[in-house]
Amino acid sequence: MSDSADPQKRAAALEALRLVQDGMILGLGSGSTAEIFLDELAERIAGGLHVTGVPTSIRVGDLARARGIPLVDLAEVTRIDLAVDGADEIETGALGLIKGRGGALLREKLVATSADHLCIIADSSKLVTRLGEKFAVPVAVVPFGWRQTAARIRALGGETTLRQADSGLQAGSVPLVSDDGLYILDCAFGPISDPVRLAADLKGTLGVVEHGLFLGMARRAIVAGEDGVVVLEPGRVVA
Repeated sequence: MSDSADPQKRAAALEALRLVQDGMILGLGSGSTAEIFLDELAERIAGGLHVTGVPTSIRVGDLARARGIPLVDLAEVTRIDLAVDGADEIETGALGLIKGRGGALLREKLVATSADHLCIIADSSKLVTRLGEKFAVPVAVVPFGWRQTAARIRALGGETTLRQADSGLQAGSVPLVSDDGLYILDCAFGPISDPVRLAADLKGTLGVVEHGLFLGMARRAIVAGEDGVVVLEPGRVVA
């Protein structure tokens, strides 16, 4: 079981489960807290809950199948009722996000934009006042000409690092290749003063397929901390 001994993260996962209703199509995201959600969801399914999941990565799909969670591909559905995912940074207030440290940002964004409700679950270390305070922005790029793409991103003010594979025999010596055959550039901009403009600039950069700025997508963030679970919505604290 994935870090389910952490009571704070488990509490956040259980809070997210309260949003799940019988018959829903669920987007299944990644991250340590999201994997605890998979564990708890699997227990509900074993107890009679009927839901179908759409995984955001091959890894998440493998984990879900191993837990007995029924799955379909995104192309097989017209909409998703609820997506539950993690985040690398959560901007307090607007609930803007940085995602993609796991390399699945393209599929995560495709699932998020197909969902009626995107719920983020994470621990309080992910909260920031401005995006970019702690992490670089992952950017998925076409491998062909990636160095030229990186130069274009540097012209936007970002310091770029090509992500390397972190497992297997060639770990650290070859580029990470995403599930969609893309390279990931980690692009450090520092605290981002205008995320909307940067998102548009990155999207318009030749060679870029997708970026890890998720803006105006999250309807709720369930954040686990030392003092318990806090539920955030854009512009307000719910509980």
